[in-house]
Amino acid sequence: MEIEQILTTENEQLKKLNGIVRTAIEEEKVLSDKLLEFEDAHPPFASRMADKVAGFGGSWKFIIAFLVFMLIWIVVNIYILRSSFDPYPFILLNLLLSTVAALQAPLIMMSQNRKEEKDRQRAVNDYMINLKAEIEVRNLHDKIDLLMTEQMQTLFTIQETQAQLMEEIKSLINIPRSEPYKKQD
Repeated sequence: MEIEQILTTENEQLKKLNGIVRTAIEEEKVLSDKLLEFEDAHPPFASRMADKVAGFGGSWKFIIAFLVFMLIWIVVNIYILRSSFDPYPFILLNLLLSTVAALQAPLIMMSQNRKEEKDRQRAVNDYMINLKAEIEVRNLHDKIDLLMTEQMQTLFTIQETQAQLMEEIKSLINIPRSEPYKKQD
């Protein structure tokens, strides 16, 4: 009878552990869904273009290409053409440089804003992952606490059952308690 009760208690402990595991799995699904919300798989065309312009405009390729372009412009206008289309103060070149700078600055700022938004999303994702780790640690503590308390109770119950069974065995064998073992002659 008591052995059945012990087995029932063990079964209840396993059901509690199973419930904790289910809760942890559900929390993980919710967290995974929230992390997937932040992924920007298909940014708009303007954002992609701003990223490409900022990537090229902030590179050594752009700087070298633009220096080469300016040198060619100056050499062509001073030495090669007899009547240059942009004489010495290079007003047209200045206008071109100002136009490039005026167009490039907002595009770079747009790209930086997108990167800043991605960094914010990354920080939120990191926070949620840390929160998930905290939840997992808490779940592990709950599982260990449950195992320890209920296992101790089960061990005490088993110990009581063993003591009762030993008393029953002693009563069946009829060994008196107070008599020490006698030597048989």
